[in-house]
Amino acid sequence: MGTIKTYFFDTYAFFEIFKNNPRYNPYKKGVAIITTKLNLMELHYGILLAKGRDIADGYYDRYEKYAVSFDSETVKKANRLKADNRKKKMSYIDCVGYTLAKLRNVKFLTGDKAFEGLENVEFVK
Repeated sequence: MGTIKTYFFDTYAFFEIFKNNPRYNPYKKGVAIITTKLNLMELHYGILLAKGRDIADGYYDRYEKYAVSFDSETVKKANRLKADNRKKKMSYIDCVGYTLAKLRNVKFLTGDKAFEGLENVEFVK
């Protein structure tokens, strides 16, 4: 039996799964997920505007169990990442997620161009 691979799901990844992007099919089953409540907040808001409260609440509730917390040191590392890459216009939430992924030795799953080519990124457009 193989090891289940764990990914940090960026909000971008969640939206691509929500939109049924076939390139994200391999990440729908047979993988472990971590994310943050900040990513779920972005997901909830986007779905709330597009599809309404019930669907948005359902997606939030479905993924909330995968949310991990983070400490002040993670915030500081994320801010250094953002500062070092300020020309790429990375969001704070994405920087926290990327930092958490590195700290936990899991791939950061995204299609966000700002992270394309970075170490520890599983880039799927």
